[in-house]
Amino acid sequence: MGLFDEIGKAIGGAKGLGGGGGGSQAALLQAVVGLLSGGGLEGLVKSFQQKGLGDIIGSWVSTGANLPISPDQVTKVLGPDTLGTLAGQAGLDTRAVAVQLSALLPGLVNSLTPSGKLPDAGALQGSLQDVLQGGLGDALKKLF
Repeated sequence: MGLFDEIGKAIGGAKGLGGGGGGSQAALLQAVVGLLSGGGLEGLVKSFQQKGLGDIIGSWVSTGANLPISPDQVTKVLGPDTLGTLAGQAGLDTRAVAVQLSALLPGLVNSLTPSGKLPDAGALQGSLQDVLQGGLGDALKKLF
């Protein structure tokens, strides 16, 4: 299965994982974009490093292959408060959000760092706005 298929499945809400309809997936994507806006990508990298998972996010930023992340590792990095906020915004339970983010984050971070380094805040904000303006289907095509 290709990356686009994996992301589509994650955003689509795998059966039995608490995934909702198109509105909840779009809301989750929007919530993640909000999390990364305004320097949030740099903060996310720091959080991964502080939690001992710097090698994972480093692989997403680099130009090489992306290491996978488990839902439990997503929960460890984001913490219950942030995960709960994202879940509330998406209308999903926190476990479903962690599962979906474990599939979404590697490709999203990778696509936002095509040169292997973190973009400046202005470039990042523009890329994230492009994602939101295109809708869910267009966002996935642009990102992946």
